[in-house]
Amino acid sequence: MSKTKLKVNKQTKKRYIWAYAFILPQLIVFLGLSLYPIIMSYVYSLYDWSGIGPMTDFVGFDNYLKVFSEEKFWNAFKNTFIYTAGFVTISVSIALLFALILNNPKLKGRVVYRTVYFLPVVTTTAIVGIIMKNIFGNTGLINDVLQMIGVIDQAVPWLTNPVTAMIVLIIVGSWKEIGIIMIYWLTGLQMIPKELYEAAKIDGASSWQVLRHITLPLLAPIGATILLLTTVSSMRVFDLVKTLTDGGPFFSTETLELYIYRFAFASEGPSQVGYASTVGVILGVAVFIISLMLGWIVMKVNKHKNKDAISTGGKKL
Repeated sequence: MSKTKLKVNKQTKKRYIWAYAFILPQLIVFLGLSLYPIIMSYVYSLYDWSGIGPMTDFVGFDNYLKVFSEEKFWNAFKNTFIYTAGFVTISVSIALLFALILNNPKLKGRVVYRTVYFLPVVTTTAIVGIIMKNIFGNTGLINDVLQMIGVIDQAVPWLTNPVTAMIVLIIVGSWKEIGIIMIYWLTGLQMIPKELYEAAKIDGASSWQVLRHITLPLLAPIGATILLLTTVSSMRVFDLVKTLTDGGPFFSTETLELYIYRFAFASEGPSQVGYASTVGVILGVAVFIISLMLGWIVMKVNKHKNKDAISTGGKKL
């Protein structure tokens, strides 16, 4: 018995060694390319450093005080949350609508529709921004079509008006990501037991009652996860803003990521890597706090999942 147990322990130990051997490269990459830059950004934020030469000018928390006193920082902060609110609302809701439609087994050509909706996702964001900049330009396709059909008399300044520029940015960003969010919703829909729908049909429930009492409650857990993922990703938007509006007009679409880039790499005069790192730290903390809050919501929703649907199992809908 002891020899058998010793043999099993050796086999288990060998499996663990192989498992760690496969994990180690990924861990090294994470430490080198993710964790180390995060730690160093905190260090850089304490210095007045241009990114070239040694860090000698230690300023402590002066960069943080400077950031919070900058009007353009708060403008970028506001723009980031406006974009996030608009992006999450539009992309998540429209993606859910598309998923509900494509989940219908009677719909012909579902695979084709899914592919079409997913195409923008696999297109490079920078390319999308450049194309959309031409489409929404004063002499672009949108204005040409609207003038051709008589909707407008003169070109609408979609990208040179502060209000319409942000609207266009949100619409394009949502259109770009709706496909992948739709896939998330479809995954949740296909996990719902078919027996619940059959029982509801026997009870004579209408489509609205099925949607309200079965589909939506059971989608709540994955919906909370989708909300978390889309919120975090939209707060880190950069390449679309850079290529579509470049933060204009008059900084009306400048987000925090673009604000960081402008000071770290593209500002007039010497780069301000220390200041940019400070903004990056603040953004990272904000994203972390929001992730914790949304993560708590996900846990709560998962804890109570299926409650509404199960409660309707013994009664009519």
